[in-house]
Amino acid sequence: MLDSIILGIVEGITEFLPISSTGHLLIAEHILGHKQTDAFNVLIQVGPIIAVTLVFWRHILDLLTGWNTPSKRDELTKLAASFLITGVLGFTAKKLGMKLPETLIPIAFATLVGGFVILWAEQRAHKRRLTDTITWGIAIAVGLGQVLAAIFPGTSRSGATVIAALLLGMARPSAVRFAFLVGIPTMFAAGGLQIKEAIKAGQSAVLLAPETLVAFAVATVTAWISVVWLLKFVQSRDFKPFAYYRIALGTLLLCLVASGVMQ
Repeated sequence: MLDSIILGIVEGITEFLPISSTGHLLIAEHILGHKQTDAFNVLIQVGPIIAVTLVFWRHILDLLTGWNTPSKRDELTKLAASFLITGVLGFTAKKLGMKLPETLIPIAFATLVGGFVILWAEQRAHKRRLTDTITWGIAIAVGLGQVLAAIFPGTSRSGATVIAALLLGMARPSAVRFAFLVGIPTMFAAGGLQIKEAIKAGQSAVLLAPETLVAFAVATVTAWISVVWLLKFVQSRDFKPFAYYRIALGTLLLCLVASGVMQ
């Protein structure tokens, strides 16, 4: 139960920060000394989706009921396009057998490289005027960023999508909101399919186990806190602290793997 609570906290905090929740879960499992089942990991990842939906529920409702308003119709159309890109390419990647590896070395490299990419993106962003406009280029880039995160471990779904929007000139608060809104249907769809596969594989008992349900609840609450905090953070700060964290973590992981402490 304690391990489940720890993993729930890790998932909730890291899911929407640009530091890779999948990478941190694998690291936590290595430290705790055992790997959780796919059913457990699937369910605790559903919690943060519910959390971010609750954070943005008013905005989502405004979009769904504001089809007659040009600005809302434009945003909803681009959200749908971004989701479609993610769905089509994600389905193709799955059919081709592409999936995240479960070893630390690729995660360490992706974490390290991602840190430098964020620093580069921020350097460019500070030299240009950022706007709240959602262009078609941003919608496409965010969709591609979601697919990138699904294929390469340690990339971070939120990191890839938000930084893609930032590179194309979108202001940080608007980039975070748009990226998270695209992630809601994407993650619900992926989570639903994975839960269905887990049930078909006979893992219903794991999904309903007390440890899994507690981890799910913990992940939901901590993810809500994390999203609310990040939305306030980007109002006045950039993503450089996350970049420094990624560089430090990636370097540490490579050293631990090289020394044989972790594998």
